[in-house]
Amino acid sequence: MFNDINDVIKKLAEQDYIADQRIGTLVYLAAKLEKPILVEGPAGVGKTDLARRVAACLGRELIRLQCYEGLDESKALYEWEYSKQLLYTQILKDKITEVVADAKTLEEATDRIYNQDDVFFSERFLLPRPLLKAIESDEPTVLLIDEIDKADSEFEAFLLEVLSDFTVSVPEIGTLEAKHKPFVVLTSNNTREMSDAIKRRCLHLYIDFPDGQRELEIVRMKVPGVQDELLKDLVDFVQEIRKKDLKKIPSISETLDWARALTLLNAQSLGDEIVQGTLNTILKYEGDVIKAERELRHFLDRKRAEAANPAEVKDEKKEFLN
Repeated sequence: MFNDINDVIKKLAEQDYIADQRIGTLVYLAAKLEKPILVEGPAGVGKTDLARRVAACLGRELIRLQCYEGLDESKALYEWEYSKQLLYTQILKDKITEVVADAKTLEEATDRIYNQDDVFFSERFLLPRPLLKAIESDEPTVLLIDEIDKADSEFEAFLLEVLSDFTVSVPEIGTLEAKHKPFVVLTSNNTREMSDAIKRRCLHLYIDFPDGQRELEIVRMKVPGVQDELLKDLVDFVQEIRKKDLKKIPSISETLDWARALTLLNAQSLGDEIVQGTLNTILKYEGDVIKAERELRHFLDRKRAEAANPAEVKDEKKEFLN
């Protein structure tokens, strides 16, 4: 378990996850208070990765529930293994025949079969899905409920019981209580607003795109070997195009993909011709690529001007800002 906030930040860094003070604080509080964390923010800023790294820090199994439209309890909680039940009834056919052999009426035979229900609706035939796996686990786990905003509001309401008491009700068996409360992380890309009931049960964390310095540290950690000048220009350029009116803003994971691609192709600077051919690693729409190519030319012109006369460019920037 974590000793304090700095311990969280240190252990996450050991797992190649750069966390700021705010992330460290929320993770520490969630662990101590045993409350779920609802992590919101744009896609690709490290929300899911945070759950993975926390699991690695704590040495726990990560159990993931991927949410989608139409997800229901049977896919999230448990199902009965009907094929296994059918197989057992076939194998035990002779035994079942013995049970009803001397029954005088159909009603009496039905009652005798009914009394054997517990045999076929027991944990032996229960197929646990992610939520039940986390609750039944003999060891503490990290439960990731990923992209909860994609699930229907009815499923969100069902989660309230689980997140409040860490118990689930199976009508044929009874109430199952968690042996160990899992460390729960819910992620949302903000495609719809979460209910107040869910927010009340969770600590809230918003992760936005990182600033230039933090993104530079992330790329340097995840993609070692990128030359310093290329790395700085790459991050500066990504930071600039995120301010443009794009259909899809590049995420951190796409910045990393671009850095890996440029390293693989031995690019030395953003001025290399090959760079323009790799813009589609960070941009997924042709209109965005065209805008980025135009922006890249302006970016490189400005860099060349800065290199030729840094004082003049600074004055121009100052004048522009004033």
